[in-house]
Amino acid sequence: MTASEQSDSIKTNTADSSVVPPAGESPMVDASAKAATQSKGEEVKAAPVSPSLDEQLVAAKKTAADNHDRYLRAVADLENFRRRTVREKDELRQFAAGRVLEDLLPVLDNLSLGLGAAKAPNADLKNLVGGIGMVLEQLKASLVGHGLKEINPTGQKFDPNQHESIASQPSEEVEDGSVLQVVRIGYSLNGRLLRPASVVVSSGSAKTEAKA
Repeated sequence: MTASEQSDSIKTNTADSSVVPPAGESPMVDASAKAATQSKGEEVKAAPVSPSLDEQLVAAKKTAADNHDRYLRAVADLENFRRRTVREKDELRQFAAGRVLEDLLPVLDNLSLGLGAAKAPNADLKNLVGGIGMVLEQLKASLVGHGLKEINPTGQKFDPNQHESIASQPSEEVEDGSVLQVVRIGYSLNGRLLRPASVVVSSGSAKTEAKA
């Protein structure tokens, strides 16, 4: 072997010895161990820190204070709503009849005119009766416009829900159990009974009663 060949061999052996790890150690095992150590360190750093008891107490007190404040606001709003409702009901009760009275004002005017005409010298009775009749129809029309309805059941079957029987009489024309005569007209307001009609009820033919 020449001197140059020996020199190259020594260099090659020296380079190989620098790559080989020390005895008892493996390059792959060492890399895995380092990666595991780094991973554990990152997990420890990423774990959340639990709040202390003092911090939890402060947070609970703040939540309780907020809830109490909302409760007080809700109670105040409810009380204001109750007072407003009572006030609106009082106003409605006081002024609910305003529209009705407004429609009745022309009736009052015409009654005043009729009364003045009746007091005049040589007043015409026929004209007075006609004028009063017109005022009455005007009054009825105004009340009907606000839901008032007459109950005038002449010739109809007696209805204890809307009629009040004050007497019974035999009749040849009106069948038994029907209204023979209306003594006083009844009224209902939007379907609700205000006053029943006072009526005389037919008991049927007098001959039928005699046979019975």
